[in-house]
Amino acid sequence: MRIHIAADHAGFELKAHLVEHLRAGGHDVVDHGAHEFDAQDDYPSFCFAAGEAVVAERGSLGIVIGGSGNGEQIAANKVRGVRAALAWSTETAQLGRAHNDANVVALGARQHSVDESTAIVEAFLAEPFSGDPRHQRRIDQLAAYEQQPR
Repeated sequence: MRIHIAADHAGFELKAHLVEHLRAGGHDVVDHGAHEFDAQDDYPSFCFAAGEAVVAERGSLGIVIGGSGNGEQIAANKVRGVRAALAWSTETAQLGRAHNDANVVALGARQHSVDESTAIVEAFLAEPFSGDPRHQRRIDQLAAYEQQPR
């Protein structure tokens, strides 16, 4: 699977671990930065790039990482077509995919151990969208709102 990943300084080390882990698992991982540690960098541009790539490449998924994951989720969700879910457990990661067809997961590197974060990502990637009509109806409502002129 093609996975687009991005992180700021707070998620830099976790991103490096996940890139290695996911590639070892056979995934095609595209790293959208940060490409070097800079304690003053800003997450939005990295998250926008990962989100745009996910939307442009149907069937791919994304991971955005920061200290809490909150800002990264917000930034990714500004990209038209992204449905980013902030996951704080394997269960919330699975529900984001199963109920919301989330195509990006946001993680807080300062909130979880490397092992916990890896498990959350694996749960997200493994869970398919349920296809339940009530969930699809809600996703369609979000997409319609997103397409309205501003």
